[in-house]
Formats: sequence, C-alpha cells, structure tokens
Amino acid sequence: MRKLITILTIVVTMTPLAGQAQQFCAERAKITDRLKTGYGERYSGGGLRNAESIFEVWMSEEKGTWTILMTMADGRSCVMASGTNWRNALPEQPAGVPG
Repeated sequence: MRKLITILTIVVTMTPLAGQAQQFCAERAKITDRLKTGYGERYSGGGLRNAESIFEVWMSEEKGTWTILMTMADGRSCVMASGTNWRNALPEQPAGVPG
C-alpha cells in the first residue's frame, strides 16, 4: 500500500510538468519543408499511433540531427522531440559467433 501511495504521489507531482512542455505545431508541409531545407533531414520511418495520428522519425546522417513528429489526421504535425548525435542501431551479433 505504501508503495502505491508513493507511485501515485510521483504521478500527480509530475503531471503538471508534462502539461507545461511546449510543442511546436503547424501544417505538416511547413514543418517537413523546414526539416528538409534547414536541417537536411529526411523521413526515416514511423508508425501508426492510433486512428487519428502517426509518429514519424526524421533524421540527417550528414548532420546527425533527428526529429520526432506526431502527425494528426487533420494534416497538422507537432514536433515531439528533436536532438543531435543520431546514430543508427548497431548490427546484432549472432549468438555463438565470436566477436
């Protein structure tokens, strides 16, 4: 019970912080044009979040920048996260093969 109360306290305390986070939202074409021309980023992949939105990952191998967009059914996109020093996943070593 004490653990549950601690977890609930943390969740309630953190909730206002999440609501204060700022997002940049605009028409998808406006954002993706800026990612292409300003940062050299290209669409790298993504997936369906729900019936109303998808997540997209944009990245630049040359500059190492990356951006995660959430695009809604109405054509609006929001920058959810962005950063630098992107690197692709390292290839997995098959089990039993010496490195």
